[in-house]
Amino acid sequence: MKQQRAALAVIRDKGQVTIPSGIRKAAHLGEGDSVEVVITADGILLRPRKVVDATQAWFWTPTWQKSEREATEDIRRGRTQTYESERDFLRRFAK
Repeated sequence: MKQQRAALAVIRDKGQVTIPSGIRKAAHLGEGDSVEVVITADGILLRPRKVVDATQAWFWTPTWQKSEREATEDIRRGRTQTYESERDFLRRFAK
Protein backbone atom coordinates (compact mmCIF):
# COMPACT_ATOMS: atom_id res chain seq x y z
CA MET A 1 0.00 0.00 0.00
CA LYS A 2 1.27 3.43 -0.92
CA GLN A 3 2.30 5.61 2.04
CA GLN A 4 -0.07 8.54 2.46
CA ARG A 5 0.44 11.89 4.11
CA ALA A 6 -0.63 12.12 7.71
CA ALA A 7 -4.21 13.25 8.26
CA LEU A 8 -5.59 14.99 11.30
CA ALA A 9 -8.40 13.36 13.29
CA VAL A 10 -10.21 14.67 16.36
CA ILE A 11 -11.20 12.62 19.39
CA ARG A 12 -14.90 13.18 20.11
CA ASP A 13 -17.13 12.54 23.07
CA LYS A 14 -16.88 8.91 24.26
CA GLY A 15 -13.48 8.52 22.56
CA GLN A 16 -14.81 8.36 19.00
CA VAL A 17 -12.34 9.14 16.20
CA THR A 18 -13.32 9.67 12.56
CA ILE A 19 -10.76 8.16 10.20
CA PRO A 20 -10.46 10.45 7.15
CA SER A 21 -12.25 9.11 4.06
CA GLY A 22 -9.07 8.83 1.95
CA ILE A 23 -7.45 6.62 4.58
CA ARG A 24 -10.62 4.52 5.00
CA LYS A 25 -10.78 4.03 1.25
CA ALA A 26 -7.08 3.11 0.96
CA ALA A 27 -7.43 0.63 3.85
CA HIS A 28 -10.70 -0.80 2.44
CA LEU A 29 -12.53 0.04 5.67
CA GLY A 30 -16.28 0.41 5.76
CA GLU A 31 -18.90 1.22 8.35
CA GLY A 32 -18.97 -1.44 11.07
CA ASP A 33 -15.49 -2.83 10.30
CA SER A 34 -13.30 -3.63 13.30
CA VAL A 35 -9.86 -2.22 13.95
CA GLU A 36 -7.34 -3.37 16.53
CA VAL A 37 -5.85 -0.49 18.54
CA VAL A 38 -2.23 -0.96 19.64
CA ILE A 39 0.19 1.33 21.47
CA THR A 40 3.62 1.20 19.81
CA ALA A 41 6.91 2.97 20.44
CA ASP A 42 5.92 5.43 17.66
CA GLY A 43 2.36 6.11 18.81
CA ILE A 44 -1.04 4.53 18.23
CA LEU A 45 -1.52 1.95 15.49
CA LEU A 46 -4.96 1.09 14.08
CA ARG A 47 -4.86 -2.32 12.39
CA PRO A 48 -7.90 -3.49 10.35
CA ARG A 49 -9.36 -6.80 11.56
CA LYS A 50 -12.01 -8.75 9.73
CA VAL A 51 -14.15 -10.66 12.19
CA VAL A 52 -15.28 -14.14 11.14
CA ASP A 53 -18.67 -15.33 12.36
CA ALA A 54 -18.15 -18.19 14.85
CA THR A 55 -20.38 -20.48 12.77
CA GLN A 56 -18.00 -20.03 9.81
CA ALA A 57 -14.67 -20.26 11.69
CA TRP A 58 -14.11 -23.91 10.63
CA PHE A 59 -13.65 -22.75 7.03
CA TRP A 60 -10.59 -20.69 7.97
CA THR A 61 -8.76 -23.41 9.91
CA PRO A 62 -5.37 -24.40 8.42
CA THR A 63 -6.60 -27.96 7.77
CA TRP A 64 -9.68 -26.82 5.85
CA GLN A 65 -7.76 -24.22 3.87
CA LYS A 66 -5.20 -26.87 2.86
CA SER A 67 -8.06 -29.05 1.59
CA GLU A 68 -9.53 -26.07 -0.30
CA ARG A 69 -6.19 -25.50 -2.06
CA GLU A 70 -5.98 -29.20 -2.96
CA ALA A 71 -9.54 -29.18 -4.34
CA THR A 72 -8.84 -26.04 -6.37
CA GLU A 73 -5.75 -27.68 -7.86
CA ASP A 74 -7.71 -30.86 -8.68
CA ILE A 75 -10.35 -28.80 -10.50
CA ARG A 76 -7.66 -26.81 -12.33
CA ARG A 77 -6.02 -30.03 -13.54
CA GLY A 78 -9.33 -31.58 -14.58
CA ARG A 79 -9.32 -34.23 -11.86
CA THR A 80 -13.08 -34.20 -11.49
CA GLN A 81 -15.87 -36.65 -12.17
CA THR A 82 -19.52 -36.11 -13.12
CA TYR A 83 -22.31 -38.45 -12.05
CA GLU A 84 -25.71 -38.96 -13.67
CA SER A 85 -27.55 -39.03 -10.36
CA GLU A 86 -27.13 -38.86 -6.60
CA ARG A 87 -27.48 -42.64 -6.51
CA ASP A 88 -24.56 -43.05 -8.94
CA PHE A 89 -22.50 -40.72 -6.79
CA LEU A 90 -23.27 -42.63 -3.58
CA ARG A 91 -22.50 -46.00 -5.23
CA ARG A 92 -18.90 -44.82 -5.56
CA PHE A 93 -18.59 -44.87 -1.77
CA ALA A 94 -20.37 -48.21 -1.29
CA LYS A 95 -17.46 -50.12 -2.83
